[in-house]
Amino acid sequence: MIVLPQERLSRAPLTLSHLTKSYDGQVVVDDLSLEIQPGEILGLLGPNGAGKSTTINMISGVTPPDSGSIQVFGYDNGKEFIRTRRLVGVMHQDPIIEQYLTIAKTLEIHSGYFGVADDPQWRELLIEHLGLGPYLDKKYVKLSGGMRRRFMIAKTLLHKPRLLILDEPTAGVDVELRSRLWDFVREINKSGISVLLTTHYLEEAEQMCDRIAVLNQGKLVALEETKVLINKIGDQKLKIRFGKPLKAVPEKLNVFPHVELQTDARCLSFTLKTSGEMAQVLQIATQLGLDIEDIDVSHPDLEGAFRQLTDAEASA
Repeated sequence: MIVLPQERLSRAPLTLSHLTKSYDGQVVVDDLSLEIQPGEILGLLGPNGAGKSTTINMISGVTPPDSGSIQVFGYDNGKEFIRTRRLVGVMHQDPIIEQYLTIAKTLEIHSGYFGVADDPQWRELLIEHLGLGPYLDKKYVKLSGGMRRRFMIAKTLLHKPRLLILDEPTAGVDVELRSRLWDFVREINKSGISVLLTTHYLEEAEQMCDRIAVLNQGKLVALEETKVLINKIGDQKLKIRFGKPLKAVPEKLNVFPHVELQTDARCLSFTLKTSGEMAQVLQIATQLGLDIEDIDVSHPDLEGAFRQLTDAEASA
């Protein structure tokens, strides 16, 4: 089990207050405020161009904000940047890597960039847990895509950060490796590290994250516990298949706003907000004496909630 030294840090791992950033007059991050709770995994989701990577770049110090503040465990990210850089580990989508050094040498010197002495025992533990041992004599460019991701996570953790930021950590890797990487992130999280992650794999975010923040066009459009967000916004899908074709949607069922008769006229599909609505549909269909052959129900998920949030904002 991975155990990190428990430095006394009483404030929230990350607090963003009215953060704003523009490029060439276009607002990319618009008055963003949110807070990561100690020990949680927070998912930062949004379509391409929503402002996720810009937000991460501001937190990591790569990009200065136009206005607003960033606090890391209560320390101002602008005024006390040496301290805050040590407390944060960032795995960017497009890392800057020492191309001419071996993996072993890169890992050996990397914590020094943060003013932290190399800890051989901690370094070996990361190498072991991430399966990097057989690749230490190789250079980064010779690694496979999946092994590069493992190396980048190890490098991000070398200086023992208390807040881990992962920007698309499993992009382009196979399903098995994604699962192993997430198991490792869970273990790191249990050791006391808070995690902020972005991912386009919404099923991963649904399984991994305690809360979800959704950005769209630079604005925060949702911030909820994952299950609460799904149940509040996500739709339930109901499909009823009949033994005989229908001429049209029955009048009593046509009162539901999202009902559609499929092309073969033997299937009605409903998009419903609550289980109560689903019960009403089934009750009415039974009372009408319709020849019900099959019923298929799909429950709300994060993808459905995400699409509703981002589609609604885009069309507003």
